[in-house]
Amino acid sequence: MPYKEKETVKLFHSIREVGDMFNVAPSLLRFWEKEFPTLLQPTKDSRGNRLYTEQDITNIRILHNLVKEQGFTLEGAKKHFRENKKENTDQEKALKSLQRIKEELLSIKKELSSNISLPQDNS
Repeated sequence: MPYKEKETVKLFHSIREVGDMFNVAPSLLRFWEKEFPTLLQPTKDSRGNRLYTEQDITNIRILHNLVKEQGFTLEGAKKHFRENKKENTDQEKALKSLQRIKEELLSIKKELSSNISLPQDNS
């Protein structure tokens, strides 16, 4: 098996990076921060820039899924978080695991397709 570099893990992500992860504007993340103060609490640096941790990103992923993909209203999402805290965490773990599996399978597919040579037409 080929050598793989160990993936580095960032401790903090900027609001732009997080917005790009979910294809949303930074203003929406700031809005959600105000609407869900117990859920989203990014730290701020000395300049006031928001710094999101992996836990913040996990919470945003769940919120994004509820609001943008499942069509929950903000009040519905708040109620869902209050009532299903453990279920949300389990669901997020499953989603992350499936995403890692998907990335690995795509990597294997790419590696296999680059190693297979097409037969030459000798006519």
